[in-house]
Amino acid sequence: TGETGTGKELFARTIHANSARAAKPFVVVDCAALTENLVESILFGHRKGAFTSAFSDSVGLVKTADRGALFLDEVGEMPLSIQRAFLRVLQERRFRPVGETREVTSDFRLISATNRDLSAMVEEERFRKDLLFRLKTVEIHIPALRERPEDLRPLCISHVGRLCERYKIPLKGFAADFFTVLE
Repeated sequence: TGETGTGKELFARTIHANSARAAKPFVVVDCAALTENLVESILFGHRKGAFTSAFSDSVGLVKTADRGALFLDEVGEMPLSIQRAFLRVLQERRFRPVGETREVTSDFRLISATNRDLSAMVEEERFRKDLLFRLKTVEIHIPALRERPEDLRPLCISHVGRLCERYKIPLKGFAADFFTVLE
């Protein structure tokens, strides 16, 4: 959890990169960008001809993450209508693509992120309590950068170093008061 821009996805990628699943896919699902009429197809895939614009089979993001990690970004934006289906996927590791008669499986590590108060959303009946229970196995709150000024120096040095390397220019330094001004 954490405010927008705190680095939740970067943190999730770091968890994945340091896991036994690191060589497998890290699949990002932007729940805020999911349209309610296509969300099942995007997550679970579909068979050719399952609906008007299904011109070919689609694996879906959940299956793409098989043996890797599935990162649900802004999970609080997931439509209520899909939360129930997704809960079943978490419990059973099985799902049925749109237009398919058989279920398929996917073994993935789930990492989710939100800037919302999901507990409050449960109270307002805008988020499923049972899904929240499944998501909160391990909760990590990432504070905003303004709350951790000690991270400014290493972040700046790292980013400037990467830019200098990318553009093949000599490593740059910082003015004496640069970090004081940033803080």
